[in-house]
Amino acid sequence: MSGLPPRLDLALVTRLRQVVAGEVATEAELRALDDEAGGWLRATDAQLRAAEDRLTRLNADPTTPLAEIAAEVRRVEALARERNEARGLIDGLEQRTRELRTAWLKHHANAGSPFDPPR
Repeated sequence: MSGLPPRLDLALVTRLRQVVAGEVATEAELRALDDEAGGWLRATDAQLRAAEDRLTRLNADPTTPLAEIAAEVRRVEALARERNEARGLIDGLEQRTRELRTAWLKHHANAGSPFDPPR
């Protein structure tokens, strides 16, 4: 995946998938996940740009072995897939965050004020 430690990547992706799939998360966890996922996306974008730049340089040099170009093409493709996954999970997290916040607001709106007389 990205330049993040592999266990962090796996834990982050796993938790993002769980929350996007409907698991409950606290507001603090939603914020932390959003921050971590944003960092993951930024790191992946930077790695992808660097790999694309390397590929451009390799292609410009007629002495570059084809195997080296092919390896960089595979790297670019893998990073592009990772970036797409990150974007998809972030979009899903944003949607899930809106759902959870709406549910929380509805719950508190229906609960009424603790100062209201008992019914």
